[in-house]
Order: sequence, then structure tokens, then C-alpha cells
Amino acid sequence: MAQPHQAHRSRRPNRPNRSNQPPHQPHQPHQPHAVVIGGGIGGLTSAIALHRSGWRVTVLERAATLEPVGSGIGLAPNSQRALDVLGLGDRVRELAAWEGDGGMRAQNGRWLVRTSAAATAAEFGGALVLVHRATLVELLVASLPADALRTGVRAELADPGAADRRAVVRTDDGDIEADLVVGADGINSAVRSALFPAHPQPTYTGFTAWRLIAPAPDRPFAPHETWGHGGVWGTHPLKDGRIYAYATATVPAGGRSPDGEKAELTRRFADWHDPIPEIIAAARPEDILRNDVRHMSTPLVRYHRGRVALIGDAAHAMAPTLAQGGNQAIEDAVVLAHHVAPGGDLAAGLAGYSAVRVPRTTAIVRQAARAARMNHLTSAPLIAVRNNLIAAAARLGPNLILRSFASIADWRPPQQPYAAGTELAQR
Repeated sequence: MAQPHQAHRSRRPNRPNRSNQPPHQPHQPHQPHAVVIGGGIGGLTSAIALHRSGWRVTVLERAATLEPVGSGIGLAPNSQRALDVLGLGDRVRELAAWEGDGGMRAQNGRWLVRTSAAATAAEFGGALVLVHRATLVELLVASLPADALRTGVRAELADPGAADRRAVVRTDDGDIEADLVVGADGINSAVRSALFPAHPQPTYTGFTAWRLIAPAPDRPFAPHETWGHGGVWGTHPLKDGRIYAYATATVPAGGRSPDGEKAELTRRFADWHDPIPEIIAAARPEDILRNDVRHMSTPLVRYHRGRVALIGDAAHAMAPTLAQGGNQAIEDAVVLAHHVAPGGDLAAGLAGYSAVRVPRTTAIVRQAARAARMNHLTSAPLIAVRNNLIAAAARLGPNLILRSFASIADWRPPQQPYAAGTELAQR
């Protein structure tokens, strides 16, 4: 890392300033520059975290506008604690909409697990908060410096850099040298491919997913996730009164419904329990998103090379069965900023980031894959056995099912909020 430039101290006596220019100011110490490739949730969060720890940040997003792909995102207590580091945790908690009962159901409507918002909060140390992705993105963008975000910019990693040279990011407007580059460019990450060209690409999990925002049903409902034949349906409230719903099904990769995805959801889920048919009927076709689900079945051994770090799906894409993809990207962002604080040894910091994040995220990717196999069974006898075992475990102790998630949700950030009580924290 370059050493701070020391201002030359004049031996001449002070004289009145007679020009129209402001009095001479000493040179400011070198502020390291971080370039974030990708303006999704992980990229924006990493930019905020780096900025608050003293970096100058630039976020390069290929899209002309930040229109989040997806509908809703569940923020568990682990990511809320990460957002506490950035002063945003309580603002997210204010968006919580789940109150009262909820749980897991079978395709016919039978409750397998009954729980409540209060029980979940007690078990995990905080409530689960479901927000629209656009709402979260707006919150993150508002926390960035005004000049940090550049949209409509195609960026590629030209040189990962090394201890004796800065990294280089190539754009249509010219090259940008950076002290640090964050690859936050998603599951199809070009930054990952540049760093590790021989590493296997993400693989298909065997199921596809639909996501949608729809008007709330006329009758009240308890939030639920339903495990049926070869697929899952989830229905959850949003703070604005609408509902977020998602569905998955075991199908060949690359499929699309010739008569539209609403028709496909109707065929697959309209005979499931209420309020699922009503939600499908109320959904607008243009609000239904369909995406094949892929994951990093072969994990990376590290998330850095040179002066570049990978975060989020670029590093550890996972199945959505634990609802941790975005949560882990937020964790990544805060942990990365912790390890690469300006003035420290960048190479050691990046190595520390990989050492902490690779084991945790790899374990979660594998746990999500195991959950996906369990909730996408297609054998009727195996489904019956699975449902009975889940229901029996719930009768033994309602929180037994929740505890399988506790090792993820009880994560804590590596330190107290950055720059707390300083001018930097108020920016």
C-alpha cells in the first residue's frame, strides 16, 4: 500500500493571503480507492461498509438503472446484525410485517410445524424481516456517497493487481486503477472467471423457482411454507399490505411455459391448500419471475486473489432453501470491510477474509443443498415419511425445527459498528 504523502512544512513566516484562492491546505493523506463491480445488494452493502471504514468507493453497475431482479428477500437476524454495523439494522427491523402464527404445511394444508413470530425471534435472537428487494436497494443507495454509484457501465477485471501494483478495471470510458476490487457481479461472475478460470461454473440444482408480489387475499392467512410433491410454495406478508410468494418445482433446466408462467403455476399449484389458488389468480402475469436455480456445487478454496475479493453469489451461490443468499452477501460485505481497513496489510486482510468466510458459506451452501433434496421429494411414500417425521419432531418440541437454523441465524459481526461516534459515521 502507498504511504501517506507528507505535506512540506514551510519555514517562511505566515503572510496574509492576497489571492482569490483559499489559503493553502496541507495535502490530505492518500485515501485508498475501492472499485465494486456489481450494484446488487452485496455490492452496495460492501461499498457502504468500505466507505464507512475509510475507503473511497466507486460502484460500477452494468444496468442503466437499479431495478432489482427478484421480488422479496428475507433478512434473518444474522444479516440484520451486519446491517447494525452500518447503522441500518433498525431501519430494516421497522419493515417487519410478520405477527402472530405461521409455520410449515403439507400440500393438503395440514400443519406440520406451528410457530409464531415471537417464538422465532426468541430462538434466533431477532425477528425475520421480509422486504421487497427494491425497498432494500433504495435504503442502501441512500447510504452511499452521492458520487459513488455509476450505472450503465460495463466493467471487467483487466488485472487483479499485486502487492507492488494496483488492480485495473477496464470500462468503456477508460481504465480505473484501484487499491481494491470487489467482485459482486452475481452467479455468472466474470470477475470469478478471471480470477479462477479453471474452476467449475455453478450447476443446476434440479429445480426452478417462481417469485411474485401479489395483493393480499381477502381472508387473513398465517404465513407459511408448504412442502408438496416435488416442490415448495411460500406465502408471506409485506409491510405495505401486499404479499410475497415463491414456488419451486423439480423440472428440467431451461424450461419455459408456452402459455405463460401464471398458467404454469396454476397447473402445478392451484389444487394446493388455501390461500395459494387465490394468490395465483390475483397475480399479474408480468409480475411472475421464473429462474432456474443454480449453486456452487464445487466450492472455491478462497475468495480472493491479488487485490480482488469476491462476495455474494459470485463467491458462493446457493439454493434458496435456507433464504440465505442475500444474507450471506451482506455478511461478506461487513466482514470484508473489517479485514481490509485502510492502513493495514491488504494481502493479510484479504487472506483473513477468505479464512473466515469460506468455511461458513461453504457449509451453508451444502446445508441448503441438503434441504433442497428434502423438500423436493417426488416419491409419495417418502413424502409421507418426511412429513410424519417433521410433525413428530415438532410435537416433541416446537423449537427443534427452528434450532437447525440457529447456527446460521446466531452469527455476530466481527466488531462493533465502524467509526461509531465519529464524523465518518454521520455521512
